[in-house]
Amino acid sequence: MFISDLKSFLEEKVEQYNHIKFIDTDPIQIPHRFSQKEDIEIAGFLTATIAWGNRKSIIKNANRIIEFMDNSPYDFVLNHTNKDLLKINGNIHRTFNSVDLQFFIKSLKNIYINYGGLENVFAARQQEKNTFYLIERFRNIFFELQHFNRTQKHISNPVKNSSAKRINMFLRWMVRKDNKGVDLGIWNSISPSQLVCPLDVHSGNVARKLDLIQRKQNDWKAVSELMDNLSLFDSEDPVKYDFALFGLGAFEDFTQ
Repeated sequence: MFISDLKSFLEEKVEQYNHIKFIDTDPIQIPHRFSQKEDIEIAGFLTATIAWGNRKSIIKNANRIIEFMDNSPYDFVLNHTNKDLLKINGNIHRTFNSVDLQFFIKSLKNIYINYGGLENVFAARQQEKNTFYLIERFRNIFFELQHFNRTQKHISNPVKNSSAKRINMFLRWMVRKDNKGVDLGIWNSISPSQLVCPLDVHSGNVARKLDLIQRKQNDWKAVSELMDNLSLFDSEDPVKYDFALFGLGAFEDFTQ
């Protein structure tokens, strides 16, 4: 496929899948329940954290998390007591359990009280090409409180060559601004041009079939290769093509 044809094809699929009718089947519906900025970003962050596996299970368990927080994420983060945290028990989603969620809530409180909130700790620097260093900075702050080592696996680390799929998905939700009504676009501290596609099995396989990635692993090196190619089509908003890549893989079985 010629480059111009590939761009046209991807643009068509972006239009098809970047549509509000898909919200009801996607975990992004959870932060869409809220109107206050802090509620949106906390709900989005916690939902993205457990966004692996069956999407129905992700949505169900993300709703459970919000219910644990009395359907007021920001107020719960700021004002919870140890007794409130002890009500959170058992498994939350696959390997993410109550101990992990309790720490996440404590760490989020630290971020809002001492660092000016989630957007502030994720802020990109102008010269940064992508989200690599801002995720590292965020992780350093997020895990500065005492925690179990096992909890660290729930925030992926690009420094260890992880694609950081879930956290990059969260950043896409928070940053991208268009008139489609899917991404929430409530942050200004990161440019859409710095965003990175949340590379997963679906989008990775489609990207390889379209020769947008040669690397076989879904790691940070593959993400970098993909973004270099997608930036040729739209340097200002390359991550919009995530809608096309994911939709082709998840809904059309494009790679078969």
